[in-house]
Amino acid sequence: MGELAQLVEQMEAGELPLEASVAAYKRGSELVKFCAQQLDKVESQVKVLEGDMLKPYTAPQAEGADE
Repeated sequence: MGELAQLVEQMEAGELPLEASVAAYKRGSELVKFCAQQLDKVESQVKVLEGDMLKPYTAPQAEGADE
């Protein structure tokens, strides 16, 4: 996450030449994909204590998600 934040900051500041910006964008895309995979893994491992039983956590659906 730190590396991704740093890349975004550099790109938004316009500190990188075009070629470096393209490389930073590609690296950022890889980092976003990695972070999403890690989040999916963790979400599947989270359990909720319901009564005396542990059950898989299911996130509540956001309102209007089906729209």
